[in-house]
Amino acid sequence: MPIIVNLDVMMAKRKINSTELSEKMGITMANLSILKNSKAKATRFSTLDSLCKILDCQPGDILEYVDEDDDRLK
Repeated sequence: MPIIVNLDVMMAKRKINSTELSEKMGITMANLSILKNSKAKATRFSTLDSLCKILDCQPGDILEYVDEDDDRLK
């Protein structure tokens, strides 16, 4: 899929770990892991909204579109 999730990058920049983020968002560690590892088939805008509020960032800081031929997808 040509969407890359850079959630781990933003978490590192904001110095927040998975446990703290999952607690602040009110989601399980398993669901956060699915988001972080680009395994989610869909993401609700409310989830994206929560991530952006907690991490003080924009959606584009978390999600990135790349061409299907990009080496990062291989």
